[in-house]
Amino acid sequence: MMVRMKNKAWIFYSIAAALFWGVWGVVAKLISEDVSPYANHVLFSIGMLFTLPLVLKKLRQEHPNRKGIYWGLISGILAIAGNVAVFQAFSSGGLAAIVIPLTNLYPLVTIVIAILVFKEKLNALNAAGILLAIPAVVMLSGQTLLFDDPAAFVKSIGLNTWLLFSLVALFFWGLFSDKKKVTTNYISAEWAYAAFIAASVVLALVFMGAGMVDLQFSTRTLLLGSLAGTLNGLGVLCSFAAYKADGKASKVTTIAGALQPVFTIVLAIAFLAESISGVEFIGISLAIVAALALSYEKQTTTEISHQPIHHE
Repeated sequence: MMVRMKNKAWIFYSIAAALFWGVWGVVAKLISEDVSPYANHVLFSIGMLFTLPLVLKKLRQEHPNRKGIYWGLISGILAIAGNVAVFQAFSSGGLAAIVIPLTNLYPLVTIVIAILVFKEKLNALNAAGILLAIPAVVMLSGQTLLFDDPAAFVKSIGLNTWLLFSLVALFFWGLFSDKKKVTTNYISAEWAYAAFIAASVVLALVFMGAGMVDLQFSTRTLLLGSLAGTLNGLGVLCSFAAYKADGKASKVTTIAGALQPVFTIVLAIAFLAESISGVEFIGISLAIVAALALSYEKQTTTEISHQPIHHE
């Protein structure tokens, strides 16, 4: 039993990541119109610094592998590059109703890389989970012309600047999820997270130095923005922990990506008095079933041999 629980730890970390990111989604909504994405990144970095005490003990105990630190920094840069690309997509005329659902499909990139590069194998139930998770992510994106006005959705798709930026964001985020797995092959989740924070802080300073950030925050914006950063950071830490606990990139990313909006919607209903649409209800149902399917793993011979034998 102990062996099986240890092997299942990645599931709990994946769900915890989705929960933290889901709560972040609710908090982020409260200041979404008050700050630019660049200012939001500065607040995000400030918030993550408050989480450092959680990993300091491990950082003191472990001498990190340089290659792991390198990949940790790269993963941070990829994540932030994806954020900037999304901002550029909006600035280039992209509609949120198309950009958000499109970029939220980044787990597809992670899955392809995980299968082709990491040689990860999925059973039939896992594959079914992925097929259910993809439409769930689109349905739970909050707003999408695909369901509200299919004709307008098809008409708006074409080779233009905002679409290219959206695809860049999708690619960077998908690659970011895979590089988190690579990072934890060399160092602990705590050191991987510390490297991620370092990359985030450096880029925040670059944005500030380039005059891209208006530092005239209200106290409310500063507090909520920092809280959002703390929650987002804890989600990143849990995702690193899921990878370190032998979670497959294709599974961890898909479960967290599908369940994150579920938590956001449920919390928004409870605390922001928002209502749920029929499409979102179906999306929530699909996301939960998909997570269950992806969490299924066939029991190995080693695990069976470790189970106690009961004699009657």
